[in-house]
Amino acid sequence: MVQIPARVLTIAGSDSGGGAGIQADLKTMLALGVHGMSVVAAVTAQNSLGVQGYWELPAEAVAAQFRSVVDDIGVQAVKTGMLASPVLVETVAGLLAPLPAPVVVDPVSVSKHGDPLLAEEALDAVRTKLLPTATVVTPNLFEVRQLTGVEVRGPQDMRAAAEAVLAYGPAWVLVKGGHLEGEAADLLFDGTREHWFRSERYDNRHTHGTGCTLASAIASHLALGRDVPRAVAAAKDYVTGAIRQGFPLGAGIGPVDHGWRFRG
Repeated sequence: MVQIPARVLTIAGSDSGGGAGIQADLKTMLALGVHGMSVVAAVTAQNSLGVQGYWELPAEAVAAQFRSVVDDIGVQAVKTGMLASPVLVETVAGLLAPLPAPVVVDPVSVSKHGDPLLAEEALDAVRTKLLPTATVVTPNLFEVRQLTGVEVRGPQDMRAAAEAVLAYGPAWVLVKGGHLEGEAADLLFDGTREHWFRSERYDNRHTHGTGCTLASAIASHLALGRDVPRAVAAAKDYVTGAIRQGFPLGAGIGPVDHGWRFRG
């Protein structure tokens, strides 16, 4: 008898270079044994050197893709990434609010190269509309500062950062400390329970797609039935290996290796 895999939906932007965005999400989902599906919210012209441009899809196209998948196939977890504009953030938040499946929100605002991927005027919609739908939100330190004004200078500041993000309504926040010196330490917090995830830092500049990959891996493990702390632990293990095996493409920053577990 054919076993149907768990189903995970990504709502994000397309990365023409294949290292981040929807392409990274679907590769991650395949690597972790779930069936990936997609709602394209924006299209980027992007390579190893940066983002040369992006174009949002109409809100009605985003909503139609979502309804097409959810109403027929169904989902066991959802991951959001690049949503670009206030209208897309509000549209997606409205679609997610009644959904019973867990939601992982990656509040993407800039690319690995520093290129903006979220309009400044969309930040309030992220705070007030999107974050309350999240089972887990996964901001990096720049995104924490954008959303809350809290500056993280070391691990000692991460608890305050997590509390500031939680004030907007997600169930859990994973504050990613990858831009700090020393070991790669992330804090998962729900207002009561505190979990630290630490890993070796690898001297590898080819890290394009790290945030997308981690959020998609968390969503995949939630769809497979793990609770949030176990899903984050398993996702952190997967993305650490992907960073370790990141490879050069083009003349700039290459991607993490989504298929590292399949290679000898």
